[in-house]
Amino acid sequence: MKLHEIRDNPGARKKAKRIGRGIGSGKGKTGGRGVKGQKARTGVRLNGFEGGQLPIYRRLPKRGFVNRSRKVYAPLNLGVLDKAIEAGRLPADRPIDEAMLRAAGVVRAAPKYAGVRLLAKGAIRRPVTITVSGASAAAIAAVQAAGGSVTTTAAAPAEAGAATA
Repeated sequence: MKLHEIRDNPGARKKAKRIGRGIGSGKGKTGGRGVKGQKARTGVRLNGFEGGQLPIYRRLPKRGFVNRSRKVYAPLNLGVLDKAIEAGRLPADRPIDEAMLRAAGVVRAAPKYAGVRLLAKGAIRRPVTITVSGASAAAIAAVQAAGGSVTTTAAAPAEAGAATA
């Protein structure tokens, strides 16, 4: 084989459609854009436009409230915690904190999370001492039943409400 004999494989390069080059091409005259009008022109923005009639997104009332200062916590289930300790990724004999959980890959270290919230899905079979931002009442009860303890760093919603009242 010589340099001048090298060719592409058949079908490797697809020819571009030539639009607006005569009616015989099948894409002539209107160029596949239908007939005349706003949509046949370039730079069309028709989303939500209803021909001058008040659009539905303006006819319907606003609903709900988005709390922009809401804190989102990374969930940590008891079953996942137990499996990580069993696999040796977390120590059972030392206190566990959020930094250790992130380093072990048990919870995500995304910037959108304000901390870790311990949830009661699954079971814990060994006593652990864990410090997290928040925990459900059922998760705290399950850890204490196994002989461990849970310390929360974030203020509970009931405590925050009582402090402002």
